[in-house]
Amino acid sequence: MTLPTPVFVAGGALCLVAGYLIGTVAGPDTPHRTTATVVSFDSKTSQLCLEGDSVKNEKDVDANGVLCGTWSHSVDATKPRKGDTFRFVSMDTSGVKGSEPRSATVIYGTVER
Repeated sequence: MTLPTPVFVAGGALCLVAGYLIGTVAGPDTPHRTTATVVSFDSKTSQLCLEGDSVKNEKDVDANGVLCGTWSHSVDATKPRKGDTFRFVSMDTSGVKGSEPRSATVIYGTVER
C-alpha cells in the first residue's frame, strides 16, 4: 500500500516541525548574545565588567548588577573603555581546580562601533 503524495508530504512536514520543537525545548542551552555598557576594563588581567538590563539575569552578576569576567578576544580587537557599548556572549566556566571549587566567567565580544 502506498500513501498519496499530499499525505506523504504533510507527514514529512509534521515530522520536521515536531523535531524542531523537541530540539528547541529539550536541546542544549545556547549562549545568549546581547549588549551592555562597559563599567571597567583592566588590560593587564583582561578583567572586563559590564552593566545593564542584559546582564541582570546572568549567573555571576554581583549585588550592584555588574557582571565581571575574563575577556576573551581576537588579537586585533578594540580595547573596551568605560561607557562603551559592548556586544557579548558570556559563559560560566566554573569548576574544580585541584581540590578547590572556583567560579569563573569568560566574556566573548567586541565594542560596538
